[in-house]
Amino acid sequence: MVSQHGIKFAVHIITKHFGNLVAKVCECLLRRGALTLQNIVRYTELTPTQVKNSLLVLIQHNCVQAFILEEPGGFGDTLRLITQYVVLFDNILHRLRFSKFLALVSLHFDKPCLDLLEGLLQHGRLSLQQMFDRARETEGSNVTLSTVQENLHKLVTARYVERCPIPEPVLEPPSENDVAARKRAAKSKIIVEAETLEQRVVAASFPSDTLRFSVAVNPELNIDCATEHAGEKRKFDALESDIDGGATTEKIILWRANCEEFVRQLRNKACIENVRARLDDDAATVFSAMVEASGSEEKKIKVVNSAPLSVNAIYEEVIKSEKGRNMTFNHVRASLVQLSSQPRFVRVADETYSIDFKNIVELAQNDEVESVVLKRYGRTAYKIFRLLSKDGRLVETDKDLSTPLTQDRVMKISDSIFVEKKESANMLYKLWQDGYLLMERLVAGATQFLLWKVDKQKVWWHFLDEMFHGALNLSLRVAYEIDQRDEILKLREGASKEKRDRLVKVRMLMESSLMKLDDAIMLFHDF
Repeated sequence: MVSQHGIKFAVHIITKHFGNLVAKVCECLLRRGALTLQNIVRYTELTPTQVKNSLLVLIQHNCVQAFILEEPGGFGDTLRLITQYVVLFDNILHRLRFSKFLALVSLHFDKPCLDLLEGLLQHGRLSLQQMFDRARETEGSNVTLSTVQENLHKLVTARYVERCPIPEPVLEPPSENDVAARKRAAKSKIIVEAETLEQRVVAASFPSDTLRFSVAVNPELNIDCATEHAGEKRKFDALESDIDGGATTEKIILWRANCEEFVRQLRNKACIENVRARLDDDAATVFSAMVEASGSEEKKIKVVNSAPLSVNAIYEEVIKSEKGRNMTFNHVRASLVQLSSQPRFVRVADETYSIDFKNIVELAQNDEVESVVLKRYGRTAYKIFRLLSKDGRLVETDKDLSTPLTQDRVMKISDSIFVEKKESANMLYKLWQDGYLLMERLVAGATQFLLWKVDKQKVWWHFLDEMFHGALNLSLRVAYEIDQRDEILKLREGASKEKRDRLVKVRMLMESSLMKLDDAIMLFHDF
């Protein structure tokens, strides 16, 4: 489920990149969920041709995935196949991070690889023929097919580029065992995070890793080009006929950027900087070596722990870096002890060490929310929020329920943070109103209690929605500043130079702030 400001922000991104028509189709899918072609036409009140073309654009840029849903229907046990379209919210957000993705690749690869990736980010999906044609346009006629294939091989091996997913995966209805398992979990009050339809479709559309990162490409340019046009025609015909189960005559190889790997790299980078800020450079060097050593085995974003590593394996990786060459074996051991103490960044078991990604991300999330509470509400609110975050919940007596706030209610909290009871009461009420605290009234016999607590799941969701709101406002302001600059450029140079320079500085500052805000969004949404 996507928050309201998250939907508005995603629609703004699509509007900015593809125009109002495509954005209207995207907004319909964001607000109503997966829909058939006929229902999209009905809800958007657009013509079938406009909807088909908009869907083709969104599919081309990996923002929508088509899938076939099996439903009971017809005679006997016959299943009815229905083609639907689901929007990929995460991929829409990734469009803001293309500059970050390119910066990561520039650290390890040369300009031709960077240009190839830039083409994939710009056009969404490309065949080998299209990559070759684009390279000849940008770099000249000296570019050969083998050079393009070699660059593609490098990026695919590093998992920065992958084959495109299955065009229309078949999604089976949940089995009786799955339904029974969910009912048992509900009865036993076990909290199970339900898999969303978007996640199910994405999982079904991914081929196996062997095929997904297979670098075997067709060297025959003419064949590749022919099958490409056949594939593009079939994709349009599929929309034309609503993909009623038609078979694929020829399958082409299309490539796209693997955003999952880029986000994983950004998460690792954020974790390393978190360690550096909390501990020191030596601990960050050892932690970075652990990330590198476990990188070949740990390839998922939201993994709890990395693969276990021995001290020797960690030391071998440490001395590969320039900073690590100055560290002795005992020095590395001391840093590992530091990393495994409170706050815990590394888990220890049987003389092996593994990175506790879950705990690191949670610590960073706590710091981010506490920082905002401190800046927005002041130190008293910061102390209250931090106290309730750590202690879970506090119960206070309430003798006069007709009074909105009483001194007895906040006695324990005020004593714990050493502030006046009236100030604590006002701040508790303010945080509760703004959604950062939860309050429950409890009755035990003749005594009534108020329970104050921080529900992190709800607070984090509220905080993420606020960040989407802030990102939307910043993005709209950046667009406004760009329009202002374009108008000033039409004026004479001498009369507007000072104002033009000021607008450029303002725009750069806002774009930088938007990128920093996106870092915080990734911390709560992607990591």
